[in-house]
Amino acid sequence: MKDWAAVEAFALSLPDAATGTSWRQPAVTVGGKAFVSTGREVGSFHVRSTHEEKALLIETDPATFWQTAHYANWPGLLVRYGSADPDRVKAVIARAWWDAARRAQRERFGARP
Repeated sequence: MKDWAAVEAFALSLPDAATGTSWRQPAVTVGGKAFVSTGREVGSFHVRSTHEEKALLIETDPATFWQTAHYANWPGLLVRYGSADPDRVKAVIARAWWDAARRAQRERFGARP
């Protein structure tokens, strides 16, 4: 994921995803809920995440996953563009989609990635 265009393209490939906004910034939504957005930090984007997963991602790959004080209490984290493990980043985005999706959408998609 080298830039927002790549992130957005992948996120929009997920079922029922649509372009939208979050806090007046570009985002991708499902059912009206943003699950990925451009975020507030240059060189990174924001993705929805549970607090538990956020802590694990930051601990295991701080070169890719991080947060600022602004995001500390928020269920999401920052992801740097150009990660050495784009498949892991895609899995995190897919989980964010799944968590934001409605029950019927999740059932059609299958188990949580």
